[in-house]
Amino acid sequence: MKIGLISDTHGHLDPRIAALFAGVGHILHAGDIGGEPLLGELRAIAPVTAVLGNTDGHLRDHGIRDVERRALGGKTFLVIHAGRPHGLTEDVRRMIFDGEKPDVVVFGHTHQPERIVENGVVFVNPGSASRPRMHHPATVAIAEIHADGRLEVHWLKLG
Repeated sequence: MKIGLISDTHGHLDPRIAALFAGVGHILHAGDIGGEPLLGELRAIAPVTAVLGNTDGHLRDHGIRDVERRALGGKTFLVIHAGRPHGLTEDVRRMIFDGEKPDVVVFGHTHQPERIVENGVVFVNPGSASRPRMHHPATVAIAEIHADGRLEVHWLKLG
């Protein structure tokens, strides 16, 4: 199964994303969406699970929450906006490591693509799809879950 990972769109969906996400079974958006119309554009590609970012308070009325958990392809994904392992609030840290531990945490906020493994949990930031920082290009990612359960993440440059 292929899953599209995206974050920090800030109201702009690069037109190349539809082609890059063609064939994904689901899209996980890790916040700073920018508006409901953008989610509609993503839903035209595949089902979407999205969370609020620090700029998305206005989307709370649309049923978007701070944290989402999804089982996809035999893996459990937790989607949050600010999720670097070293910057987690105590509540989120307990949710990740003391509760039903997810296999993957998808997060955004830093606008920097990265993969970190802590205590057996894979943390993935797809980077920013609209406002790159720190000399990183705009990116999205594809998480691919193979039949043997192996997880691979590939970053795709938009620039």
